[in-house]
Amino acid sequence: MSSRFLLKHYFIRSNFLLLLLVLFQLTEFKSAAQSPAPSPQPSPTPTLEKQFLKNIVRDQEKIWTSLLRLRAGDAKWLAPLGLATAGLIATDRETARSLGNNRTRERVSHGVSYLGSGYGVGGIAGTFYLFGVIEKNERARETGLLGGEALIDSGIVVTVSKTVTGRSRPLSDNGRGRFFNGGNSFPSGHSAAVWSLAEVVAEEYKDKPLARFGAYGLATAVSISRFTGRDHFLSDVLIGSALGYCIGRYVYRTHHDSSLDSNPKKQTKAEHSKLFPDIVPIFDRRSRTYGANLNWDF
Repeated sequence: MSSRFLLKHYFIRSNFLLLLLVLFQLTEFKSAAQSPAPSPQPSPTPTLEKQFLKNIVRDQEKIWTSLLRLRAGDAKWLAPLGLATAGLIATDRETARSLGNNRTRERVSHGVSYLGSGYGVGGIAGTFYLFGVIEKNERARETGLLGGEALIDSGIVVTVSKTVTGRSRPLSDNGRGRFFNGGNSFPSGHSAAVWSLAEVVAEEYKDKPLARFGAYGLATAVSISRFTGRDHFLSDVLIGSALGYCIGRYVYRTHHDSSLDSNPKKQTKAEHSKLFPDIVPIFDRRSRTYGANLNWDF
């Protein structure tokens, strides 16, 4: 019993140290989010499309060198997150087993978590971009581009982290969740992806509470589904969500065109779109009937 306790204690301690290395990568994102946004460039060129790959390379450089820019003030948010994650790692095995086998719950969870897959979040970002280009809606176009950038950034970080940590999934290795065991559970890629996109959308549409809280609500649902579907441990979900949120926030704060905030005409096309009909509700008090007037210009 004593040797098993010491072995478990060793794994928790070593995994917590490794966890701190991953968490420290987030400090650059937090610092960038709190610093003033850079002044807009006088020329609109080069476009985000032309700078897309270069921006990703710059982002990755900032991510993997963030340890060199740690500051004492980072402890006020890093310490609580690290302690919470350490506590979850210590109890992951028990919380995962407490779910039991429930095929209905797992089937629903897998359906929800599909929205956080590459197809799901990639499709959402692509839809924003295409809509923005077709409708000349600059805010939607930027949302799609920055969302795609955040998704690639988070995907790279998650892939490297999974390879390094090698944690087993809840349904493998008898649910022990051991690190450095050839697995790919830590952190949750779905959680990182959906939160990176959700944060970009929430920042772009911060003047629209429904869009902002809708994005966060969707991200929360997908993250929880990764645990209830028995695909990840709670600590995997927490770190994946934190990584995604910080990456999305960093990408937005670094590459957002601030002129969109002060010039509403740049956000959306002034005239009504020909792709969608103009629908005006109608109510006749005398007959107490409802209807709609449909105008569609081709």
